[in-house]
Amino acid sequence: MKDKTPPAKKALPTRPDGVVTLEQVAEAAGVSPSTVSRILNGTAAVSQAKKDAVQAAIQALGFRPNPVARGLAGGRTLSIGVVTQIISSPFYGEALLGIERELEQAGYVPLFVSGNWHEEDERKAIETLLSRRVDGIIVLAGRLPDEALLSLTAGLPTVVVGRQLEGPQLYSFSFDNRAGARAATQHLIDQGHRRIAFIAGDLIHDDAVERQNGYLDALAAAGIAMDANLIVQSDFTEAGGMLAVSRLLERDAHFTALFASNDQMAIGACLGLHRRNLRVPDDVSLVGFDDLIMARYSMPPLTTVRQSVYEIGSEAATAMLGLLRGATPKVELPQPELVVRESTRRMQR
Repeated sequence: MKDKTPPAKKALPTRPDGVVTLEQVAEAAGVSPSTVSRILNGTAAVSQAKKDAVQAAIQALGFRPNPVARGLAGGRTLSIGVVTQIISSPFYGEALLGIERELEQAGYVPLFVSGNWHEEDERKAIETLLSRRVDGIIVLAGRLPDEALLSLTAGLPTVVVGRQLEGPQLYSFSFDNRAGARAATQHLIDQGHRRIAFIAGDLIHDDAVERQNGYLDALAAAGIAMDANLIVQSDFTEAGGMLAVSRLLERDAHFTALFASNDQMAIGACLGLHRRNLRVPDDVSLVGFDDLIMARYSMPPLTTVRQSVYEIGSEAATAMLGLLRGATPKVELPQPELVVRESTRRMQR
């Protein structure tokens, strides 16, 4: 009499690292590996019973889908390269958080690389990201010439923040820096100040140029002559703001108000004024730009122009996801908003 006991199923080999495989899930659920893959991707036209069996096997075995492997199967890596400048910068930190959270919701992973405000570093950063086969690249400002940037990212979905560029599969947008700087300067004029010093950022950057233009616009509209002795260029850092104040005072520039092109320089300038025994706002009214978190907790709290840096990051990520879907992105950032705090006051006659 023949033995009618069905043959035992051949056990699938276990990986040395203990990782549960797609094949093991398929074996436990009684379906093919391709069916498991389609169920995970949401493309399987199978019965609910099979879906339930696969989910039960996943939970029982502790299976974790590999997003990279799934992406490669579809010709994607599910990763987006992000070229920032200084990762430790409070400004870029908020933008990167916005990018990360928006991409995560869509199943993408950001790969952050610093350009360090250096053309060659930015070029290497992009080449590194391309070697990782990222699905797209987001570039936050930078010094790489437009032509070089377009050449490196040709044919790859690209979003550029802080510049105006045109190219295939490319989308760029920027904040209205000029209007924001005009509002900041006008606020000081409205407070009775006419000797308004200005700390410019590095004028190789479009946003620095636009903020300086906004400052000059407001002076011209108020009939205040531009005084080159009141303008000093710096580098958008706290140390740069402190040094800029020293340069202004050493050239004997008399001013009752100071507008710094970003909050970091404004906070450095506040320390520089303090070390010269000048009080904010009693002796000098002070305005920044960006409304970073630190502006709310500086002493005194800083009057500044609000631009949602977090939102700029999330909008960049949203634009990238649109390009990946073949859509035409449309970013609409809020208009600049002046936030008045204790660092400014009406000039005492």
